[in-house]
Amino acid sequence: MRDTRESRLLLVLLIAIAFALITVDIRGGEDSPVDGARRGAATVFGPIESGVSAAVDPVGNAVSAIRDSGERHDRLAALEEENAALKARLGSDDRSRSRLKQLDKMLKIAGRGQYGIKGAEVIAIGAAQGFSWTITIDVGAKDGIKRDMTVLNGEGLVGRVTTVGPDTATVLLASDPDFTVGTRMESGDELGFASGQGDRPLRVELLNGKAEVKKGDRLVTFGSQADRPFVPGVPVGVVSRVDPSGGGLTRTLSVTPYAAFTKLDIVGVVVEAPKKDPRDTVLPPKPKPTPRPTVTVTVTPSPEAPVDGQNQQEQ
Repeated sequence: MRDTRESRLLLVLLIAIAFALITVDIRGGEDSPVDGARRGAATVFGPIESGVSAAVDPVGNAVSAIRDSGERHDRLAALEEENAALKARLGSDDRSRSRLKQLDKMLKIAGRGQYGIKGAEVIAIGAAQGFSWTITIDVGAKDGIKRDMTVLNGEGLVGRVTTVGPDTATVLLASDPDFTVGTRMESGDELGFASGQGDRPLRVELLNGKAEVKKGDRLVTFGSQADRPFVPGVPVGVVSRVDPSGGGLTRTLSVTPYAAFTKLDIVGVVVEAPKKDPRDTVLPPKPKPTPRPTVTVTVTPSPEAPVDGQNQQEQ
């Protein structure tokens, strides 16, 4: 198209329509008028994205081995057995070893929290989804995935499912500015709300403006009513900064998330919530402080050294 006055006006009009649709979608929430179109797009393009991912990644089929985490009874043992089978299938190249490590960590988190999960691969990132921080995963309605399910990986909270197609689903990442999750401080009952800030740490507003918090404290998800969209006990992150209270009703924290949102590969969708809140049992072990070596110096005085109270030389 030639650069004419008419073409520039058309471009401005298209941009204005796009922003208007985004605004309507965000304000509409679950009843968004464009949600039907988005589901339709997922139906059309989801199989294509999934097919491309399968063609370029021969290891991908191994993830299906953990699609069902087993019954609640002895779930951790069942997950470990599945993981052992995966090790034999994934081979020994560097990428396979990395993915196997991710699977292993995720299965252990699921076991500790007693979460029933369906494993998935990330097959697309958010450019095709608009201006949000999102990913597309290779499981959908056919796999029992529904909207507003918790998504995690071997590190902690990843996000929540927002759109579901037959074979794929879209996940809104916790780093997205429109993302909010209820949190609870480790070893306590201080509650708050964490919000995404893009590539910056999460912002957490504690409900208690006088809460005693320090750098290094950790947070988990508080959980939602009926466990949707968030199940309790999923690790969220570590406090990296505590803003002065200033006498306000809330207290603001900066929290470094456990999950690295720019390096997502293997994730799990929680399709079965735990029977009881796992509290802090899913958090990783705290790092042990490095002991400081101590040096003891023994000084032996020389026989010729002067004794206190005496002169060095006789007068």
